[in-house]
Amino acid sequence: MSKERMNIPDYNTLFTEERYVQQRENKKQFEAPCSDQEKAEALAYSQSAEYMEKNFERKAVVINPHKACQPLGSVMAALIFEKTLPFVHGSQGCNSYFRSHLSRHFKEPTPAVSSSMTEDAAVFGGMSNMIDGLENAVALYKPEMVAVCTTCMAEVIGDDLSAFIGNARQKGAIAEDFPVTFANTPSFIGSHITGYDSMIKSILSQLFDRSGQTAAPGAGEEGEKLNVLLGFEPYTGNFAEIRKILNAFDTKYTILGDHSGNYDSPANGEYEYYYGGTKLADVPKAANALGSLVLQKYTLKKTQEYIKGTWKQQVSALSTPLGVKATDKLLEAISELTGLPVPASLKEERGRVVDAYADSHPYLHGKRVALAGDQQQTKQTDNDPRA
Repeated sequence: MSKERMNIPDYNTLFTEERYVQQRENKKQFEAPCSDQEKAEALAYSQSAEYMEKNFERKAVVINPHKACQPLGSVMAALIFEKTLPFVHGSQGCNSYFRSHLSRHFKEPTPAVSSSMTEDAAVFGGMSNMIDGLENAVALYKPEMVAVCTTCMAEVIGDDLSAFIGNARQKGAIAEDFPVTFANTPSFIGSHITGYDSMIKSILSQLFDRSGQTAAPGAGEEGEKLNVLLGFEPYTGNFAEIRKILNAFDTKYTILGDHSGNYDSPANGEYEYYYGGTKLADVPKAANALGSLVLQKYTLKKTQEYIKGTWKQQVSALSTPLGVKATDKLLEAISELTGLPVPASLKEERGRVVDAYADSHPYLHGKRVALAGDQQQTKQTDNDPRA
């Protein structure tokens, strides 16, 4: 036995070494981080007289913010596309949590499968689990696409999703032309919002790349359409409302990501694994749309960058249209992108809302309420000027 002393680094200085500093910087790329300019602006604002006044009159506080891990968001993102099966590369326990969490909220079943990784896979890697899982999932549930996301276990051991899916094709577990999209969604950074954004961006980019098309905004029949992305939308009724607004403009559009079918399906005595959703064939065509309307600018940061950078489209990034002010911005954005005037029917509806404000304010003025939710909804509901 060697008598040499073990050289144990001092943890106070260990993580200041270049390799760890670089590792942290690499991890940040998964979190859609703020730019240095945005950080500087936030710091400057925090030192201003305006912020000091607001700070001493604090009316809001965040304690243990409601956040779930990335794969939960990616499972929901997969279900917004037609006949797409979410595939969680991780343990059965993680997948059960995602399914039960979403089902408790929407009161609808959440179809999703996992690679059922256990201790063996944690040591030797989960490739065989994924290959068997993909083969079984396609055979049993007959999806038209599988969307793969990861959990902590798969990310910590460094499983290579692209290589694993390629090996599954080589072994004949899935057909060469069968679409399997994937996104790395480590649970130990970001939140459900990050995972949702990563999966949406991956599905749009990978289906577009598979098509072999070239983005040509405004070209052909698709050039008359408007892309609309609602983001991580917990209320399915908002999809119907956005459609009503777009139909009032009499404009053509594609909802890029619609889970209202899966999570608001009728109780007719028959259960369907896949109900509604954006058609897969519409995704590559969306690259030729006249522009994209993003209704959750904080939620879809990576997706916005992709649409601007690769599809070369004009993107109008807004907040969730809650209230008159935010809805006005939505109507103005649609009018600007399409060149169409705001319909009289919507102006009339706006007037009724303003009248309701006036009628109810004597009863509600001065009342205090507590809001809990994602940044996108709570900021807008609170009428934050930065929303």
